[in-house]
Amino acid sequence: MTTLFGTADFAIGMRESVSRVRLFDGPLDLSWHHCATTSDFIADVFALRFQSSRNDYREVRHSIGYLVNELIENAVKFRAPGEITIEAAIESESFKIKVSNVVDVETTAKFQNLLSEITAGDPSELLIQRIEENAADPQTTNSGLGLLTLMSDYGASLAWVFSPADERDQVRLETYASIVVSSETYN
Repeated sequence: MTTLFGTADFAIGMRESVSRVRLFDGPLDLSWHHCATTSDFIADVFALRFQSSRNDYREVRHSIGYLVNELIENAVKFRAPGEITIEAAIESESFKIKVSNVVDVETTAKFQNLLSEITAGDPSELLIQRIEENAADPQTTNSGLGLLTLMSDYGASLAWVFSPADERDQVRLETYASIVVSSETYN
């Protein structure tokens, strides 16, 4: 059974040319430094079209880098063993990304509960509420702060599609995100 959180038409796919990066599980294991390195690379590539304005370039690079890093970190942190595929494109005035990985059934249930909460309310209000909860209990995990920050502070549109994976007790997770990137946005 396929389950969707977020906007349905947003999760259909990307229509323009897509750049694809795959992070393979292997002897070095996927770790945090892969997240930063990969997100910096993707941000550099997609911000190049804005290099005529140094400020626009820096803003676009930062926004793309933050978005990509957050999504890859979540994929690395919560994945079942296996590869992570990142597909990215700029369509019109939007940067779009899809991060695909496999998660186990227990992680799926926890993440779907979190998504039910953070997609139902106002992201800005939920962000403040979660920051306060985390301050009261620093041991809190899986609060969704990164996703709420993307939605609240970066205006990111997000969607998640959960579908059966090839292996038993695993679920394929596709995370879709989009942010506006145009020189008019940063002027």
